[in-house]
Amino acid sequence: MSLIEPPSFITLAKVSPVGFDSTTVVYILCIAALLFISALMSSSESAYFSLRPADNEDLKKENSSRSKLIISLLAKPKELLATILITNNFVNVGIVILSTFILNDIYPPQAGTELKRFLLEVVGITFLILLLGEVVPKIFAARNNMIVVRWMSYPLYFLSAVPPVSWLKIALVRGTNFIQKRSKSSVKVNQDELEQALALTREESSSEEDHKILEGIVKFGKTEASQIMSPRIEVEAIDAESSFEEVMQTVLEAGYSRMPIFEESPDNIVGILYIKDLLPHLNEGAAFDWKSIIRKPFFIPENKKINDLLQEFRSMRMHMAVVVDEYGGASGIVTLEDILEEIVGDITDEFDDHEIAYTKLDEHTIIFEGRTSLNDLYKIIGETYQDAFESVKGEAETIGGLVLENAGRILKNNEYVFIEKVKFIVESSDKKRMKTIKIILP
Repeated sequence: MSLIEPPSFITLAKVSPVGFDSTTVVYILCIAALLFISALMSSSESAYFSLRPADNEDLKKENSSRSKLIISLLAKPKELLATILITNNFVNVGIVILSTFILNDIYPPQAGTELKRFLLEVVGITFLILLLGEVVPKIFAARNNMIVVRWMSYPLYFLSAVPPVSWLKIALVRGTNFIQKRSKSSVKVNQDELEQALALTREESSSEEDHKILEGIVKFGKTEASQIMSPRIEVEAIDAESSFEEVMQTVLEAGYSRMPIFEESPDNIVGILYIKDLLPHLNEGAAFDWKSIIRKPFFIPENKKINDLLQEFRSMRMHMAVVVDEYGGASGIVTLEDILEEIVGDITDEFDDHEIAYTKLDEHTIIFEGRTSLNDLYKIIGETYQDAFESVKGEAETIGGLVLENAGRILKNNEYVFIEKVKFIVESSDKKRMKTIKIILP
């Protein structure tokens, strides 16, 4: 070795330096720029697809060049999403590649450092992209969606029109459309899942009335006619043997626009009298044959779903149906108003008795009429016991029917029965029915 020749370790240090140089700094600046672009793309995705209908209306009313551009982008949501995703993926791939170059410069591969490099390349870089390129921008965009939408309208329009993004966008959208056309599978959501989703998404700011309407819509498809019908004992009906004067008197006292007509027994409904059909004959005497204007009744079984019944009412242009049991006897009637009330709540007019007849003795003791429907019972005591009562009610639709179903007979005065820890005491009864029932909640 020559005396003037430098030592070997000094030569190695000059040949393979480890640390930052001008190229590394350029790489770092490029990564910072790419992270900024990734943040813009992620915030755009969150902002554009979180706009409310009210925001869209505001943009239409604004009628500026920028608002028109935003509306045109929203008019093609698939192309907009494809542009954002393609650009974002290109940017993220670029960040990964440049990060690898930087690691090779400042932390070159050496024996025994494979695990550390793996953690830096995979965990560290992924965390950086997720935090600065995805999470933080989307949180910001969710709170300031209109600001981001306006900022990114021109850049997104430019990107969607410039190759290769425009080419890839068209290929991606067409491929997606092709797959959707070929695929015959559909997402099936049952009503239980809809009810759970409604409960989870209920907002404190939403009104109770709005939430009840949504619940009514969800439960609408599985409600049966027997659950909403007016029981036969509560139905005002006219005997077919009545005279014209008696019919007019009954009509005036009842105040209904349609009334069932029966022969021999209220079980045997033979027609429906539309009061409007009587109007042209008001001045005719007792000799008028009022039965000539009776219309044919529409019979339905007790288990008829009310969503199907609503469609039949619409197609047949009818407002009333007679519910019959398995033996063909009339159980009650269902009207179009009864169906609509399942969605929008009680609809009252000047003839309706809006109040549910009951007497509240204290917080746990309430007296009801035996003919009070179970739906009205749930409105008073709450829905806490609804599932329990529905599981043991059998064919019953009233409180008296519920007690009869569980006791097996018509209870006498002061007799009682427990149903799911709730005590039902008969206050008044006769041989045919239980008139008044006291309910004691646990």
